[in-house]
Amino acid sequence: MAEAADFQGTSASPARRWLRRAGTLLAGAPLLAGLLQLPAAGPAQAASSGTVSVSLDSLSPSAPTDGDTLTVSGTVTNNGKQAVTDAHVGLRVGPELTSRSEIDSVARHSDEPQGSSGTDVGDKYEEKFDKLAPGVAEHFTISVPVDKLDLGDDGVYEFDVTLSGQTSAQAWDQVLGIQRTFLPWQSSEADTKTKTSFLWPLISTVHMTAKTGAGESQTPEFLDDELAKELAPGGRLAQMVDLGKDLDVTWVIDPDLLASVDAMAAGNYRLQGADGTSTPGPREHQAVAKQWLAALQKAVAGKEVVALPFADPDLASLAHNGTSVTGSLSHLKDATDVAAITVKTVLHVTPSTDFAWPVDGAVDPSIMKVATSAGADRVIARSDSLQETGGLPYTPSAARPVGGGTTAVVADARLSQAFEGDLTKAGAATLAVQRFLAQSLALNTQTDKQRSIVVAPQRMPTASQAQAMAAALKALQGGTWSQFQDLSAAAKDKPDPGATTRIPSASAYPSSLRRQELPRAAFDQIARTQDKLDNFRVILSDQSRVVTPFGRAINREMSTSWRGLRGEAVSYRDGVEAWIDDLTEQVKLIDKSETKLSGRSATIPVTVQNNLVQPVGHLVLRLTSTMPTRLKIGGKAYDEQPVEVSGGHSQSVKFTTSANANGRVTVLAQLYTEDGQPYGDAVSFDVKVTEVTPTVMLVIGGGVLLLVLAGFRMYTQRKRAAARQADEDGPGTAGEDTGEPGNPQAPGDRLPEESDSTPGADDPEQPSDPAPDTAPESADPSGTGERVDR
Repeated sequence: MAEAADFQGTSASPARRWLRRAGTLLAGAPLLAGLLQLPAAGPAQAASSGTVSVSLDSLSPSAPTDGDTLTVSGTVTNNGKQAVTDAHVGLRVGPELTSRSEIDSVARHSDEPQGSSGTDVGDKYEEKFDKLAPGVAEHFTISVPVDKLDLGDDGVYEFDVTLSGQTSAQAWDQVLGIQRTFLPWQSSEADTKTKTSFLWPLISTVHMTAKTGAGESQTPEFLDDELAKELAPGGRLAQMVDLGKDLDVTWVIDPDLLASVDAMAAGNYRLQGADGTSTPGPREHQAVAKQWLAALQKAVAGKEVVALPFADPDLASLAHNGTSVTGSLSHLKDATDVAAITVKTVLHVTPSTDFAWPVDGAVDPSIMKVATSAGADRVIARSDSLQETGGLPYTPSAARPVGGGTTAVVADARLSQAFEGDLTKAGAATLAVQRFLAQSLALNTQTDKQRSIVVAPQRMPTASQAQAMAAALKALQGGTWSQFQDLSAAAKDKPDPGATTRIPSASAYPSSLRRQELPRAAFDQIARTQDKLDNFRVILSDQSRVVTPFGRAINREMSTSWRGLRGEAVSYRDGVEAWIDDLTEQVKLIDKSETKLSGRSATIPVTVQNNLVQPVGHLVLRLTSTMPTRLKIGGKAYDEQPVEVSGGHSQSVKFTTSANANGRVTVLAQLYTEDGQPYGDAVSFDVKVTEVTPTVMLVIGGGVLLLVLAGFRMYTQRKRAAARQADEDGPGTAGEDTGEPGNPQAPGDRLPEESDSTPGADDPEQPSDPAPDTAPESADPSGTGERVDR
């Protein structure tokens, strides 16, 4: 950014600043004269740089006004090998910083004793230590009324906390340690206030897999239990909600986080194990998830909520490596479409889906094109990417029309990056807060023109970073130079005519960010997985049970959170693809052994097995003969039949075949979807054909004829014998009943007419009322009395 943009337009007059600085120099003249009498003083002081470290743990209030008392606390630690005697912690008010660049310069040299300047507040406001032993830390607290600081016009002042003393090797009073920070000073309400939009991101890493249970509840599976740790009291996400509820912020939420927490709140989820198995998730985490969702619902009530596309897809990776892969952009559209539904279902608020947020706000033409392809017409960029080239003497408003109905909402880089780095130590967090406030006030005093400024911090702040952000925002809300504004309002504000609207070229995109992108191979694998899903879904009776979890898993494969985790990203994609392969294989053909056919025609059964819990259909089974001149299927080279199989069942599909010659023929069975795509692996088996010749048929026919003639001869002989027996017994005896129980009528007593009318009744081995079958092999083994068909 041009240096001209850093200067304030309404700072203190040059004459007044010169008088203040001259007074400071004159006040230090006696000390300077004394040092000139000591030839070794210069080298000795240089050698003692950094002997004592000074940590400024708190400064309250962060932005004082008239009548306040400033309280400074921290620790001093002797890092040298010699004890420090006559040690005392003092406060100094440095010169007013007239540009944002000057603030950056002071921050870069915040702990260097050399060049210490400023006016000492006085020994009345210092803390003394008789001795600082090596390696020992001492705590201090100093309070001073603001009117004793001799602050001048409104603006940003350097504020130093120093440790002075002497050692045995350097026996004179000198600054042995320092910590520079900033004191924003706005004594009364500013005439013009900056409208500030601060994004409060609720984004996490990917937690859910594509797997769901087989039951009706479709139990979700998580990669690990890290999400529960973030949601628990004291966890990162718990603190983000707890801190954000009292702040004037725009909530920026990844719907995937809400979906994951909502699944955990249902209480029935599983955790993926290292060996591929899964275990039930701890039941106590259900209450944690429910509590977090309830707190979030209250926190966002009445606030602006911006929903990112589901799983926060990496727009830069997609633009640079994915657009050449068919179907990649459609995944971004799906992720955008489902975002609003997810947020509304879980939080009961209607979010804005008009914003796209590339990583670190870095943009180029291809990123802008991809970002707006799914319907978003506002892209959150950052000023270190969309740099000013017009020489404006102030930082312009965030909104920039960049053509095609698209607005680039340019976040201020200095303010957005203020809370990066390790802020776990109180000293680092305090410095970050003071620097943020200093930059904010310096920006406000650049001009009388009111502007809209956007702050877009890192996507996933740590708990300590979130605490520092909240502290700074509370000070800003209680300050006198800023007022809150929603992100949507900032995007609609009138842009500065002189602000740049030129999107940087692809060559300007940071190489450090490009190295972290998802490669082309990732999008190729995503496309392959999608093809497998499309082929599988058409056979399902309830597609939503598979399409929904896999669709969301594919969105997660494109997540921005995979940056810096290339190995983990590959493992996740492999897991999703392996799972769709496993499900697809649950519907398959059963292998067949060699089949033998005797005769010119026969039926061949082929079995389709469905191990899914839902019915499948829209399948066609094709049976193909590799030698149709020898064996035809349904009268031709191949035949097809539709297939429908209930969940957890198998079904045999029968094909009629006709043989023309002896020999072995290989037959192929293959399932197809109704649109002609092969489904699953083909099954091949051999059919051994034994054709029946005419000579054999004659022999068999002759044998059958002989059997028929023999049977007829036996029948006529029995009939003649029965007639002779009747003649010998005489008339009147045939058919008489003795009347004795248990004495059935003998066959020879039947009338001829009865014998003729009841064939076989004259056979003494065939009683008319046979006894029940009581043979053991005919008994019912189940004991139910039912006859077993043997």
